[in-house]
Amino acid sequence: MVRGMTAPRTGGWLARLGLGEQHARAIGGVVDHRLARRALLDEFRRGRLRQDQVCDAHPELLRAARSVGEPAAEPCPVCLKPDLVLVAYAFGPRLPSHGRCVATTAEWDQLVRTARRTPGAFSAYVVEACPSCSWHHLVRTLPVSRGEAVAARSSKSG
Repeated sequence: MVRGMTAPRTGGWLARLGLGEQHARAIGGVVDHRLARRALLDEFRRGRLRQDQVCDAHPELLRAARSVGEPAAEPCPVCLKPDLVLVAYAFGPRLPSHGRCVATTAEWDQLVRTARRTPGAFSAYVVEACPSCSWHHLVRTLPVSRGEAVAARSSKSG
């Protein structure tokens, strides 16, 4: 794994959102934010950014991280505690303007069904967050309407 990359634990339901490299290559529209994450952490480690400038997660994100976050494979890159989790949000037509936190496989499956029958673009955003120090960063964005293909591939390969 590349230094600074965060991936879900093997078998976690968020793996269905195409967080693995094989899934990012298999479908289009996936945006990986590792380079931006690495650049931000490099600036922090060089002392050009203070901890309060990189650890400023919104209280609602921290609440979701504590309640429904899936543990990440790596510790928090700032405080080094093993509290880093992944949280998924979906945005699209007929969803709240602030998005919807997707907490379970059943919610993801319902979202995919909704995306298939509703005109307009649905997107999922996977964010890593640390409830201990308030670090957060966008990990990956991907189209939801293709999520079913990602889910089918991950269940066959795992």
